[in-house]
Amino acid sequence: MRWIGFLSLVALSECLVTVPLTKIKSMRESLRERDLLRDHLQQYAHSRANKLLRQPRVTVQPLRNYLDMYYVGTISIGTPPQKFKVVFDTGSADLWVPSIYCSSPACVTHKTFKPLRSSTFQGTDRPIRLLYGSGSMTGLLGYDDVRIRHLVCKSQAFGLSTTESGIALEFAAFDGILGLAYPTLALNDTTPVFDSLWKQGLLPENLFAFYLSSNKRNGSVVMFGGVDHSYYRGELQWVPVSKQGFWQVAVDSISMNGTVVACPCGCQAIVDTGTSLLIGPLDPVLNILKNINAHNTSTGEYVVSCDDVQSLPDIVFTINNVTYPVPASAYIRREQTDICFSNLDKDNSGSSRPWVLGDVFLRLYFTVFDRANNRIGLAPAVA
Repeated sequence: MRWIGFLSLVALSECLVTVPLTKIKSMRESLRERDLLRDHLQQYAHSRANKLLRQPRVTVQPLRNYLDMYYVGTISIGTPPQKFKVVFDTGSADLWVPSIYCSSPACVTHKTFKPLRSSTFQGTDRPIRLLYGSGSMTGLLGYDDVRIRHLVCKSQAFGLSTTESGIALEFAAFDGILGLAYPTLALNDTTPVFDSLWKQGLLPENLFAFYLSSNKRNGSVVMFGGVDHSYYRGELQWVPVSKQGFWQVAVDSISMNGTVVACPCGCQAIVDTGTSLLIGPLDPVLNILKNINAHNTSTGEYVVSCDDVQSLPDIVFTINNVTYPVPASAYIRREQTDICFSNLDKDNSGSSRPWVLGDVFLRLYFTVFDRANNRIGLAPAVA
């Protein structure tokens, strides 16, 4: 039996590609420390989230707010490899990094890709523009080999930024973004990284999974091509993807103390590693904030008394008839200043907008993104 267990571990190690993730300080925290958060939030108000810039020959992507990202991993691009810290983001589908042709302050403070130093780089004259809730990026589309650990994705499409606007990107602790959403969200006529890995025969299974550590800077991982069962307890509960694009699922209800406080007739939610928060439509989120006696601050954030955190109720998401409690220790974060901020944020763009289950949720539940079966697996994460 000991030999069977050993051989199983060997087989797992040969199939599964695990990328360590580092927990970083979010841009929100960095801007708050520099007393820049209020000005930034006023400049990039939520109302911008519905605007897409239309220009000839410019590829435009839906807005993403990278203000609250926490986890980054390392990839490399080109031959010889040039390393970059990227966010593995299930809420977008493109890969982009800063380029040497970018002179924006955000590029000066980060690593830049140097095309002339890569023998496998193929350039194009196709412009791209990505708009975010916290800034924007313009650049050009290129192709080169992308390495994730020992996996080498040949001739992968990626964006090379030539301008990056917004102080949030300037102070970000990551260089670029690697999107893991469905191809329908990707730049037209391009193949996302994960799809390329699968099509090029580099993965044994058409899935990936995340374990996000709650307490440590290190220990978080994203795994490609398989699932390491040591990262979760019990059995995976499978939820069908309700709409392909984002990793979107149907939610039955959201409750506190046995009372439904949001989503009474069902709603939609996006499972998103690209934000740390729980985000929902304006009225339901305000209702929850009222229930926990949260108060608004000058930056638009909400705080609660740190003395009350232990007595606050769980927020319970019921998904596919399974309950997923999120305790106050997860949806309230205590800063070094002994101020307790809410990890809930409101989306002002309409009551029909889906909820976003970010890292607040994902730190509690190991998550499998199964492209082969268009489903998401959830199980309690090990502490």
